[in-house]
Amino acid sequence: MLTIACSATAGAPVVNGAPAADLPCALFPTDNVWNTPINDLPLHPDSDAYVAAIGRDAPVHPDFGSGVWPPGSNSPIGIPYVNVPGDQPRVAVSFDYADESDPGPYPIPPDAPIEGGPDSRGDRHVLVVDRDNCVLYELYAAYLQPDGTWTAGSGAIFDLRSHALRPAGWTSADAAGLPILPGLVRYDEVAAGEIRHALRFTAPQTQRAYVWPARHFASSLTDPRYPPMGQRFRLRADFDASDYAPEVQVIVRAMQRYGVILADNGSPWYLSGAPDARWDNDVLRQLRRLRGADFEAVDVAALMIHPDSGQARLPAFLYLYLPVLQRPATAAKY
Repeated sequence: MLTIACSATAGAPVVNGAPAADLPCALFPTDNVWNTPINDLPLHPDSDAYVAAIGRDAPVHPDFGSGVWPPGSNSPIGIPYVNVPGDQPRVAVSFDYADESDPGPYPIPPDAPIEGGPDSRGDRHVLVVDRDNCVLYELYAAYLQPDGTWTAGSGAIFDLRSHALRPAGWTSADAAGLPILPGLVRYDEVAAGEIRHALRFTAPQTQRAYVWPARHFASSLTDPRYPPMGQRFRLRADFDASDYAPEVQVIVRAMQRYGVILADNGSPWYLSGAPDARWDNDVLRQLRRLRGADFEAVDVAALMIHPDSGQARLPAFLYLYLPVLQRPATAAKY
């Protein structure tokens, strides 16, 4: 496994092309916008307005953890995902928004975990990674049918080795037309000591617009003080997390270096992650000491190479290493 490590004091990125310990495939190439540091990018000119619209005094909320919520329910805290082999049987899925969904079929096992649990009336996301072909399948409002097929509000398929975005104007399993899994906080990467990608979050009101790499809006509001879907924010570089638990410091550093991406309408500054019995909910609550005022919106225009691609510009020297970084990680040890 090749790692290029640069001085943290210089604000340089740490780049690694291998899959994470808890996932069989890298979540998009190294130079994808999800995996690109934004700590040195300029502020967006509407940063103050965007932060105020979401809530300057609203706390960050870790929307993931261990156990269930509410107590006594069967609703794990967070958005789960599952890995399946390449020969997992494909099943048909019928969509409410078929004109903006990938038709499939999808390799969804009958016991696939559903966000909120099988009795949930919420978003009911289902995320499946084909670990042999490195393809991500995601559903919104997914329901298993008696005949083994599924119904869903919408669905999207992402080649994890590609930079391809959804067609312009299309949703996905997420309001912004983005994949969900690449933006989740996952326990194994926190335990390993570093998150190397942007994180997904929600805001209560968004603009009727989207910015790269998002592809879809979900609002009728045209006031420019509201952030558009896909807007990237970062935690201020001078935020001091030295008295936080080590695992929370990992999440804080990720929000400073890679930032957070607005992906859906919801509660203010709700940070998405995967449920895991190993999370310590009391420790995660330290994130609630962060407030909206600790964030700033970032202008990522300089990263975009093409509006229909998620490939991002990297510091020139890193391009010399990309052929090595993106080799299949067959020799990687976890």
